[in-house]
Amino acid sequence: MGPAAGPGFDLLRLPVLGRFLRWSGSRWALQLPMLAIALLMLGHALLGPQLAPKNLGALLTWVHFRGLVVLALLLAGNLFCMACPFMLPRDWARKLSAPTRVWPRALRNKWPAIALFVAILFGYELFDFWASPWWTGLLIAGYFGAALLVDSLFRGASFCKYVCPIGQFNFLGSTLSPLEVGVRDASVCEGCATLDCIRGIRREGAVEQRGCELALFQPRKVGNLDCTFCLDCVYACPHDNVGLLARFPAEELSRSGNRSGVGRPEARLDFSVLSVVFTFGALLNALAMTSPVHAFLQGVAEFTGLRTEWPLLAALFAVLLLLEPALLLGGAAALTRRLAGVREPLLALVKSFARSLVPIGFGLWLAHYGFHFFTGLLTVVPVAQNAVMRGLGRALLGEPRWQLGGLPESVVFPVELGFLLLGLVGSWMVASGIAREHAPERAGAAFAPWALLHLLLFASGVWVMTRPMEMRGTFLGA
Repeated sequence: MGPAAGPGFDLLRLPVLGRFLRWSGSRWALQLPMLAIALLMLGHALLGPQLAPKNLGALLTWVHFRGLVVLALLLAGNLFCMACPFMLPRDWARKLSAPTRVWPRALRNKWPAIALFVAILFGYELFDFWASPWWTGLLIAGYFGAALLVDSLFRGASFCKYVCPIGQFNFLGSTLSPLEVGVRDASVCEGCATLDCIRGIRREGAVEQRGCELALFQPRKVGNLDCTFCLDCVYACPHDNVGLLARFPAEELSRSGNRSGVGRPEARLDFSVLSVVFTFGALLNALAMTSPVHAFLQGVAEFTGLRTEWPLLAALFAVLLLLEPALLLGGAAALTRRLAGVREPLLALVKSFARSLVPIGFGLWLAHYGFHFFTGLLTVVPVAQNAVMRGLGRALLGEPRWQLGGLPESVVFPVELGFLLLGLVGSWMVASGIAREHAPERAGAAFAPWALLHLLLFASGVWVMTRPMEMRGTFLGA
């Protein structure tokens, strides 16, 4: 059983916000406006102007939505999954016909989501999602369709737990959040016989309140991995013993051991690969927008005579998501064995230390998405004004003020640097705790190779953020 959550800050105890969140209809109240916004984005992406900077679907998706998601993860927690609009259609569909199938045992892992995560990163570069409202609209529609299809066939929250790439991104990012859903007093759970937090509440054979669909049993839950902040456990607990509690960010990454619904992340290859893709994918996604990388790929295309883009992109992805992580993590593990006298196999060390990549990876995402968000902060105003004027024939929101932009890059860069430093310190703290587990008497020696790896990722992030950004039309000139 997990430790008692101390008498610290609990968001659900606040007078107004806490009362709203404890209301069982609060999630629907958050999801409905998000659904309306998502449908507006979808409609404008497919039917509006196909110039991305003037299209609400493309602008909100790639500038504002991404920035708000990472900032929310940093400041509070997994708020997007809490208000996820993709779950509403499936909830409505389940009222008509409840799913009966169980998710296949062979797929009860993160591999499907990892594959989709990489596929979206690849498609983002190949099809220029950021510049194509049409592709952005198809992606939004695909998300609605996939969530509806998977969760209409399979019980529980199979889409969230095993399929959704955004969900996996949020799960890892929320390990750095200052809040977690947890029990207030572990002794209360010891005397509970109904286990409603995971079983749910039934009245006369009907489900009155569902329990945790992601199989996170509160008394044994640790941290935010796989937690969507849906608060179903809060509504189901008959003892009012589940809260939204303050905790030290990234603490769960330093803790090894079994945890409900997740097992031992440090022993699972899928979790380790997810951490690697999360981190090196952040670097890849940021690198691809820089002029030096664009010029390099252009040169390779001219030298090889390639007229199709995907082979070069595939090679770039193979180098940055497979070869580079294998060499760097394998080298760090080998040095840990040599310097600290650790006898564990290389793969076991890699899997154990892989989670220390998450903070610096999140810092890279924060710096990248934060740049676009802050420099384009007010761009949504003229785009919305233009959309209303074109759609209704009247300037109800006023004439488009195209001069509105965001903060200057000179102001945003120190913020980016701060995000990167925050990630570096977080990774060092996590790696230090893991090193003490593996080599209590030579923890410094075990820690040093990973500290160097994190510093290398930090330096790479700083280099990327100081490079000029390419407008990123296809480097083949098509």
